[in-house]
Formats: sequence, structure tokens, C-alpha cells
Amino acid sequence: MSMNSFGHLFRVTTWGESHGPALGATVDGCPPNIEVSEEMLQQWLDLRKPGQNKYTTQRREPDAVRILSGTFEGKTTGTPIQLMIENTDQRSKDYGDIVEKFRPGHADITYFQKYGIRDHRGGGRSSARETAARVAAGGIARAALKALVPNLEIKGYMVQMGPHAIDRSKFDWSQIDQNPFWTPDADTAASWADYLDGLRKAGSSVGAIVEVVARNAPAGLGAPVYAKLDTDLAAAMMSINAVKGVEIGEGMNAAALTGEENADEIRMGENGPEFTSNHAGGILGGISTGQDLVVRFAVKPTSSILTTRKTVTKTGDDTEIITKGRHDPCVGIRAVPVGEAMMACTLLDHILLHRGQIGSNQGQIG
Repeated sequence: MSMNSFGHLFRVTTWGESHGPALGATVDGCPPNIEVSEEMLQQWLDLRKPGQNKYTTQRREPDAVRILSGTFEGKTTGTPIQLMIENTDQRSKDYGDIVEKFRPGHADITYFQKYGIRDHRGGGRSSARETAARVAAGGIARAALKALVPNLEIKGYMVQMGPHAIDRSKFDWSQIDQNPFWTPDADTAASWADYLDGLRKAGSSVGAIVEVVARNAPAGLGAPVYAKLDTDLAAAMMSINAVKGVEIGEGMNAAALTGEENADEIRMGENGPEFTSNHAGGILGGISTGQDLVVRFAVKPTSSILTTRKTVTKTGDDTEIITKGRHDPCVGIRAVPVGEAMMACTLLDHILLHRGQIGSNQGQIG
């Protein structure tokens, strides 16, 4: 299987399977002398790890990350950083009934069609467990960003679960870390709890929309045509397991706006140009404006459910399937820290690219 790497100068390669002995990431291109420790990375992995509450899979994994190379005396050396996370709570027997069957809505069938072999134990590389490696790599990126752009802040949160969206008028940044859904609307969090509890008890699942914002990102990141910042952000988010749609700024809603409504007007402020709105999501022509970078992605419902579904076997026979095991009733919850990690990796990559070609911004206004 090829194409397990992403990034240009800051490059991440993930490896391992859901039910193998371990998984991890090889991070290449991180600048030297960045303070990094296992404890520092663990804080991010703890946000994603399973089994933290009844609204996520009950697989119990500590997701303890080990740094095997690329650091010395607590700082990066500029050489490849090897990260490893051991799997400790696999229950491969839970998947014994689907050895010959394909789960509807899952990558089982396409993996088999392409490679002629598949790891039925949790889906192998198609499992959302792969994202633990991304979060670990994102921790490296966050450490480097802190050194290069100290004021940069990356924050993700859920804005919709199934058909139920947050009330934007009640948006409160302080609420995001106060509920199991990472939502900025406390009232919505309470209603989501009852809604998801019902789905969980029924053995069903539901999709979600996650929004990730980077505040205080510098202007000038990205390049026209083939190295657009929004192109790489969209690809990064779309690569996350179960993601089926990505928007930048207004996204699809921009099609319903007029030119007057959509264009973000500009005025001169004390410290340079200021925009009166941010329909563009902080990116114009593939290059960051200095406004908040706003990305949303839609996550489909978890395919492994207890409802009987029609499917086929490897031999082409019609049959039915019920998927047992431990699965997320809404995988969007644990996708929030993954989206943050992909934002961090992409921004660091573009900051390094920008420094390599431009150094500092060339065009001064005012």
C-alpha cells in the first residue's frame, strides 16, 4: 500500500494497523531545537483516546506515545522523529463473523477489490485508530508552531450532530472544553447528550460536522494554483477517516450569496488592513489573509452498527450482517482533536515553505 505520507517540508508518514502490535508516525522536516517530550505529546493524545465516556467506543487504550528517535536532551535534532503507540486492548474475536462479509458503508469491500486482501480485524489501516498517529505528529507540529508563531491558536469543536446544529448566537469559546462533544453551545451539548444516548442504546450511529479555526495565523501562507493553502487544508481534512465533505469559510453556502454579500470589505486599521467580515475563511487566492482560518468537515455515521444490513460475501453470495464490537456512536467527537492536528501539520508545512521561498512578507501596505 502506497501513499501513507503527507506534507512537503514538514512530512508525516503514518504506519500500523488497528489490531496490530502498534501504530505510529515518522515525522521528517521538523526544525531543530524545538522543545518536545512524550508528556507534551500525550496531552493531545489524551483528548482523542477512546473509552473516556459513554459517547465514544469503549475500547480501552492508554494511547501512550513513545519517542524513539529525533530528539536529544528534550529538543528536536532536525532528524526524523519516530513516534510509536502500542495497541493494548484489541478484541479481534469481535470481528470473527465478518471475515467473509463486507460491512455496508465501510472500506472493507474497496480494500479487498483493490488489494485482494484485507485485515478484517477492525479494518486495519481504514480504522479510525490510525488517527492516533496523526495526533501524535500534530503534537510535534504544535510545538514547532509555538516556537515560530507564538500567538497562533488552533481550536476545533463540533457544530452539528446529525440534523441538530448549534445556535451560533450562543457561541462561547470557554464551553468547548467543558462538555464531551467539544461544542461551544452549552444548551446544545445538553440536548445532544440525550439524542446520542438514544442512538447508542439502539446500537446505531450518526454523523457530525466539525469546525477547526486557526487564530492569529500570519498572512502570506500558501501559493497560487497548485500550492494553495486551502487546497492542502482541504486535502488534510478529507484524508481523515470517515470524512465526506470539507468547506473553507462560507463553503457551499457561498453559492447562495451575492457578490455584495460574499466579498469581505477592507478598511485600513492602526496595524494594517482590516476585513469587516470573513466569508473567505481567511484565504484569498490560496494565500492566507491574516484573518482566522476557518475549515469545516463532515463526518459520516460509523458504519459498524447493530442493525441488520444486506451485503455480500467474498464468494459473491447475498447475505446479511450485524457488526458487533466496540464502536463510536458518533465518530465526530473524537475527530475534533484529529482535525486540530491536521491543521497544525498543514500550517507548519506552509510556514516552512513560506520561509524557504519568501523569508518574510514582501508587500507592505500603508
